Amino acid sequence: MNHERYDDAYVAAILNESKVIAMVGASANINRPSYFAMKYLLGKGYRVIPVNPGLAGQEILGQKVVASLAEIDGPVDMVDIFRNSEAALGIVREAIALKEKLGLKVMWMQLGVHNDVAAEEAEAAGLKVIMNRCPKIEYGRLSGEIGWAGVNAGMVSSKRPQLGASGVQNHVIRPR
Repeated sequence: MNHERYDDAYVAAILNESKVIAMVGASANINRPSYFAMKYLLGKGYRVIPVNPGLAGQEILGQKVVASLAEIDGPVDMVDIFRNSEAALGIVREAIALKEKLGLKVMWMQLGVHNDVAAEEAEAAGLKVIMNRCPKIEYGRLSGEIGWAGVNAGMVSSKRPQLGASGVQNHVIRPR
């Protein structure tokens, strides 16, 4: 798969099919991108399990923090990696080892996180992969929320996008 560009239908399908996200590198610091992304995803109806060994046993946004993916009982649809590109390979390998236990389907690497070896290993294990993207941003873009504010829409409008009979328009994701 070409990890430089993703078809909107591919991204939308992942966001629609995922219900539980393990966020590796979640932070309790309200100024960190992982905190904001977690808050947004929780607000959209996803269950987000924060993974951070330094905060294990504590809570972030009311969600109990675990030290590693191995501590999660399951199910987990997606692992969202908020760590650097070098750390991604180890996280992917841990996730692959737990794939069956967790019911894992997707490895998602955040903005700035790109590791071709990790992507190849995840895909060889039957997982879908997205790199260098943020599920929060993709959700906003594909749901039309970003367009409501006039961002990247070519015009400013207070009207929400019209959805087709199936509840989606141009591969937008379904509200939860």
